[in-house]
This record gives sequence, structure tokens and C-alpha cells, in this order.
Amino acid sequence: MTKYTLIFSLLILFSCKNKPADKPNLAVENQISKKKTITFPSKDGLPITADIYNSKNTFISILLCHQAGYSKGEYIDTAVQLTKLGYSVMAIDQRSGNAVNNIKNRTKLAASKKGLGVTYLDAKQDIEAAIDYIYKQNEGRKILLVGSSYSASLALLIGVNNSKIKAVAAFSPGEYFKGIDINKSISTYKKPVFVTSSLNESESVKTLIDKIDSNFSTHFIPKVKGIHGSRALWKTTEGYETYWSSFNSFLTSVK
Repeated sequence: MTKYTLIFSLLILFSCKNKPADKPNLAVENQISKKKTITFPSKDGLPITADIYNSKNTFISILLCHQAGYSKGEYIDTAVQLTKLGYSVMAIDQRSGNAVNNIKNRTKLAASKKGLGVTYLDAKQDIEAAIDYIYKQNEGRKILLVGSSYSASLALLIGVNNSKIKAVAAFSPGEYFKGIDINKSISTYKKPVFVTSSLNESESVKTLIDKIDSNFSTHFIPKVKGIHGSRALWKTTEGYETYWSSFNSFLTSVK
């Protein structure tokens, strides 16, 4: 081996040893590591399945509740976005639902197996149990309650008198419950309320909250068609950026 051949070989060996290895996608790994699936009992003992998305080891400050026929999968992207904004959140499966984004509603499956009711109002106790669970976990800090469609109305009903709730965000609430007048029931709100919906639902939503003191309510009306429920925050929804802008402004105001 000549002197020049030896030098060339050493250079190749040195460069191979110092070539950086392919780096993992830390953003993806961090998203996955932030999510943890748990169960805890509802008020009647039914196991509730929930996903917790942590941000910087902060306390859970937002509870996310899904719409009819869905599961906690409604929030798989929304929850991640909220962690990027600095919030730790929990999304639950209520017993009234089914599946979305290939995520089955385990609470519904457990309720059906036990022969328990799975109506909208049956799910109210699941949301209340989740509030109590978070309140205990975060050492008595009040939380923001987020609802979508029927759970938006439940969120408004629960939040009006629940001292553990500091504010409510309701995506497409309505008069969904027989024998309960939501408009009248929420008229005494003295805490911040954010409501929004699709454009064609905006008038009915406006009527629903017209008894709430305007000092406490924020009603975002999209300029585009929009969509029903918290899917308004999905990237597949036209104008989702405007929904997020208004929602984020509300979140900032109630920190």
C-alpha cells in the first residue's frame, strides 16, 4: 500500500465514523409521548376511557367532549394543537357515541355490554366524573370544558353551576334534550362562554344564548359555510383557521 493509498483509506474511515446517524423525527416522537390512555370510573362505576395529552408537564386544564356517534378520536389533531399552545388536555369517550377517525368509543362498548343507557343525558354523568377526576389530579385548579354538538349543550348545562369549571366552549350547541330548556337553564351564566357553529346554525345558536349576559358570552360566526361541532377546528374544514383564531383568543382571555 502506498503512502497516498493509506492516507485516502484513513480519510474514508474517519468520515464514516463521524457521519451523523439519521435523526429520529422528534416532533412525531414527542406527539406520541404526550398521549396517554387511561380509564377511571363514571358516577355509576362504568369505566370511562380517556386520552391525556401533556404539554410541558403542565396540569390538565381542558376537558374535551365529543359529538353524537363519535369518540375521543374527534380530538386527535385538535388535542395535539392545544398542546402546542401550551395546554395539557384530556379527551374522553362518553357512553353516547360510536367511532371516528378509526377510534372506537370504548366507554360506549362497555356501557352496551353492561346493558346501561347510552342516551345523550346518560352521558352527562361521564362528563361530570371526568371533571371531578381532572380537578383531583390538578390539585383543585379550575378547568375549561369543551363540548361538541350534544356534549356542547351538556357542557353549558353542567358549567353554569359547577364551581370546578372556569369557562365553557360550546361547538354547535342546541336544544337537544326533551324536557330541558337549555336557553332558560343557562340564563344565569356568570363565567366566560364561547360558542360557535356552522354558518347556517348561527341564528339558532344566537337564540340559544340570548339570555346570557353579553359580558360573559363570545359568539363566533364564520364567514364561510363552516361545519357542525368541533370539526370546525379540523384542517379539512374550510375556514378552520378563523375558528382557531377566535377560539385561541378566548383561551388566552380565560387563562
